[in-house]
Amino acid sequence: MSEEKENPFELTRSQYKEIKKMSREQMRVTLKEIYNQGVASVETTYVHPDDLRNAIGKINGIGEKRLDEIMAVIESFISGDDKE
Repeated sequence: MSEEKENPFELTRSQYKEIKKMSREQMRVTLKEIYNQGVASVETTYVHPDDLRNAIGKINGIGEKRLDEIMAVIESFISGDDKE
C-alpha cells in the first residue's frame, strides 16, 4: 500500500501553526470535528440478523439448535456482551 492510502490526511505548515496557537477548548472542538469527519467517511455495511440467520441456515449440516448457538454468538458480539 502506498503511504497516501494509509494516511490520506495531510497537515500543512499553516495548519500546524494554527494548531500550536489554539487554546484547550479550540483544540477540543477541532479534534471533535476531525473525529466526526473520520466517522462519516467510514464505509459500513449493515446485515439484518434475520438475513444472516437465513443464509447460515441454508448451509448443509447446520440444524436449528446449532443455528441458535451461532446466532447467540453473533448477537453477543453485536451487543458488546462478549468481553474478553
